[in-house]
Amino acid sequence: MIEAQYLRVGGSLAFVEQVGTGTPVLCLHTAGQSGVQWRHCATALARRGYRVVVPDLPGHGRSEPAPGGPVTDLGVYARWSLELMERLGLDEPFVVGCSIGGKIALDLACRASERLSGVVAMAADAWTGGRPSVRALRRELVDVAAPSRTDRTHLGTLAVIGRAVPRERAELIATMHRREDPAVSASDLIGWSGHDLREDLPGVRCPVHLVAGADDLWLDVDAVRWAAGRIPGACCTVLDGVGHYPMEEIDGFDGVLADWLTEMRAEVAR
Repeated sequence: MIEAQYLRVGGSLAFVEQVGTGTPVLCLHTAGQSGVQWRHCATALARRGYRVVVPDLPGHGRSEPAPGGPVTDLGVYARWSLELMERLGLDEPFVVGCSIGGKIALDLACRASERLSGVVAMAADAWTGGRPSVRALRRELVDVAAPSRTDRTHLGTLAVIGRAVPRERAELIATMHRREDPAVSASDLIGWSGHDLREDLPGVRCPVHLVAGADDLWLDVDAVRWAAGRIPGACCTVLDGVGHYPMEEIDGFDGVLADWLTEMRAEVAR
């Protein structure tokens, strides 16, 4: 049974879902979205012996906005995640994230390795090279209520879903993504574009698994491989036929993720 609650984290109320018992797994969503992206995975992963924790980041889903408004620094989300871990008593959790969630997970590995069992960072690298353009994103904040923004979200999501995903499933993913707040999404992407972890990677001391979809048009797979090469003992997996959203695109993703977590557990044991 899924337990849902509101907690005060970072100065505002955060909506958090939990299911299962055992080793905790903190699951972080993508830019502008919410924990609903993990709806197909959370309960199934819990049945495999994990305590799955799925928050809505500040300003997303059912969480209140951050006290200072939309966040443009992913480090704020990383510190927020650490506070959430403390509030929930998550002892050495795995952290799994996608897109900005993946980059936040990688940030947590850089700043708090000793507190984690391991990190799975999907659709994320250490530095995007300033893409997308921060200047263009800031221009969008001037008028983010334009109806075309919703259509761009829908079409943009379809463009980065992998070729192996059935059309009906791809349409459902894109339709669910239309729910985002454009102001929050644009701010998230400003944070994504400017967040640079390159110099911190060699100091990571927990297991890290970087994952990229071969059909992800928003990510440079070579940059993901480069980041993995900078982290001691890290590995990199490229998923054929998959795009930017593995946990939504892959049927039975809980099994795929459970295998990765098992491998990281074995690495810690060694």
